[in-house]
Amino acid sequence: MPWNDNAGPGPWGSPPPGDDKNDGGRNKSDPGRRPASGPPGVPPPPIDVSELLERVTERLRATFGGPGRGKAIMLGAGAVVGLWLLTGTYVVQPNQQGVVTTFGAYSRTSNPGLRYHLPWPFEAVQRVPVTSIQTLDIGGVPGAEVPAERLMLTGDENIVDLSFTVQWRVSDAGKYVFNVREPNVVLKDVAESAMREVVGKTALTPILTNGRGEVEAQTRILMQRVLDRYDIGVHIEGVRIQVANAPEPVVDAFRDVQRAAQNAQSAANVARGEAAQVIQQAKGYREQVVREASGDAARFNQVYDQYKLAPAVTRERLYIETMQRVLANSNKVIVDNKGANAPVILPSDTFRARPVAPAASAPAASDGVAR
Repeated sequence: MPWNDNAGPGPWGSPPPGDDKNDGGRNKSDPGRRPASGPPGVPPPPIDVSELLERVTERLRATFGGPGRGKAIMLGAGAVVGLWLLTGTYVVQPNQQGVVTTFGAYSRTSNPGLRYHLPWPFEAVQRVPVTSIQTLDIGGVPGAEVPAERLMLTGDENIVDLSFTVQWRVSDAGKYVFNVREPNVVLKDVAESAMREVVGKTALTPILTNGRGEVEAQTRILMQRVLDRYDIGVHIEGVRIQVANAPEPVVDAFRDVQRAAQNAQSAANVARGEAAQVIQQAKGYREQVVREASGDAARFNQVYDQYKLAPAVTRERLYIETMQRVLANSNKVIVDNKGANAPVILPSDTFRARPVAPAASAPAASDGVAR
């Protein structure tokens, strides 16, 4: 057989000239090396797979041979495996939860601390912040507004230019990662839809004036209800309206209305303050009059009690006290009754009226003569 006949041409054809056993082995043919071409018209013999494998094994033994070298290879392989196993160690921060997946499927949720999972590609971890409050802007920010998100139809068929923010946090990391594909997009769509529904049931004036708090509260409740139905693992902390204006063509008129309402409210507050002051003064005057009347009544009762004991003396005392008050600031001329027949000459200005002092407790009586 040509394959086993060393003297024959061999499986790849005849050896080149000078290639024989006597050339010192310099040009000895290598059966494992195939020449560029063979004789024309002669099909190549089949390859001996067993011999080829034996040659590859001998080459590997020659490269990695030796007992010391094999031990080093084993130690190196062990070190590589150890480092690979250490790649499964991970740390979850206090404000995070770790979502562990096994071959891409949800496996478990890990709490903060030093944790371990099987190295890649068996398991992987995704850290999700669960305590920090995150903010979502709807309608854009000043200088980068999004008109398609801002313009909304109100309950009285007006248009309001409105932007708002949503404060939210992750309540369940596993649900947040796996129950929806893009939770941030879902959250934004739910926020915009909820606000449009609430605004669509509210008139324009409350949204522009003092009804924003109610709109914010209703929007937050509606958002939470929808997200709970989606089981997205998100909790809504609050909704805040940042800007709420009338459409641009009528914004000046609405601002005038707002200023007028504020002025009316201010005037009403001033009026209520003045009314409270007047009422307080009236109450004080009433108390004063009641106390004075009570005192006068008490004094009258005391005089009446004395009058019942001695009517004549009491009448005389009352008469004297009354005349004392009446004649205290009057011009008086005292005439002795014993000289009644003698003529009395009075000065010409005796009965001329004199100005009465403003502080007088009783009006001045006309000049007269006491007899």
